[in-house]
Amino acid sequence: MAPGTSTPTAARNLAAEYDFWPADRVRAAAKAGVRLTVTGELATVTLDRPEKLNAMTPSMWWQLAQIGRALPGTVRAVLLCAEGPSFSAGLDRSMFVGEEPANGAPAAKTLLDLGRSDAHDADLTIAAFQEAFTWWRRPDLLTVAAVQGHAVGAGFQLALACDLRIVAEDARFAMREISLGLVPDLGGTKPLTALVGYARALEICATGRWVEAPEAERIGLANRVVPVADLRMDAEVFLRELLAADRDALIETKSLLQGAIDRDYEAQCAAERAAQVRRIRALAALSPERPSPDRSSADRPNSDRPSPDGPSFDRLSADRPSPDRPSFDRPSPVPAEPWSPEPASS
Repeated sequence: MAPGTSTPTAARNLAAEYDFWPADRVRAAAKAGVRLTVTGELATVTLDRPEKLNAMTPSMWWQLAQIGRALPGTVRAVLLCAEGPSFSAGLDRSMFVGEEPANGAPAAKTLLDLGRSDAHDADLTIAAFQEAFTWWRRPDLLTVAAVQGHAVGAGFQLALACDLRIVAEDARFAMREISLGLVPDLGGTKPLTALVGYARALEICATGRWVEAPEAERIGLANRVVPVADLRMDAEVFLRELLAADRDALIETKSLLQGAIDRDYEAQCAAERAAQVRRIRALAALSPERPSPDRSSADRPNSDRPSPDGPSFDRLSADRPSPDRPSFDRPSPVPAEPWSPEPASS
């Protein structure tokens, strides 16, 4: 189905459940407008509030963070997509103006309530919001956003959270926080600057102007622009092509590229050496061991002299400090919540 048309509600409600994502989580995520499906190594996360143009709420962010914690180690890639004509119209209106729930329950807190809270509590709350956006950059996952229609503010930042972006011909990006007297605070400023450079990132944020799909591809925001009707299929095919690469080599390469921006040239070379030694040793461990030639000590080259053929792999990093290997462990169990997306009962 084309992203510009919504899946029927009954079909959307048939979200799958898994051992790591049981029925109660499926229901909570659906209530917040998020759907998860997993097929083999590929997980698909769908924003599912098409009637609200997938406008974002704290509850939606909470569920996205929960998905990031719950994904099993068998998942190698995540496709982020959205139902309806828009990827996301940004923050939901309820975050600015409290709306009384129909059942008479207390209204959800607004950004004004957050501003009146203790500074430390406000910081913890925003950190909890950010968790929905940060896990997409983990080295052990490849993440692709399939974007159609509007991607505004928080929606723009969620697309930026992914490694790569495939966009439909009707896609439009805008960072509108400054027009509301706010700043982009969901992790989007770093990838935006890395992709388009400081000057253009400042212009995009300061003006809040639209960045249409052709420009997004030209300046590096989008990897590919595809017809609207082909978006979902092309994004999935693109991800599966990437998954043909060796998993561990891809993890190491992603980690190298992510760290390259913050390392100087020598540090990056050292990181490459360390990563390559790990890969060579891992490959050697998988190969049948070859018997060593029977040579007397008199026939062996002086171990204190470098070989004319270059250094031995066993001694590549013997005297050099090696950068720490990135950790690919799964996130720890869910910590005590510093913030709850749901209002407390009266």
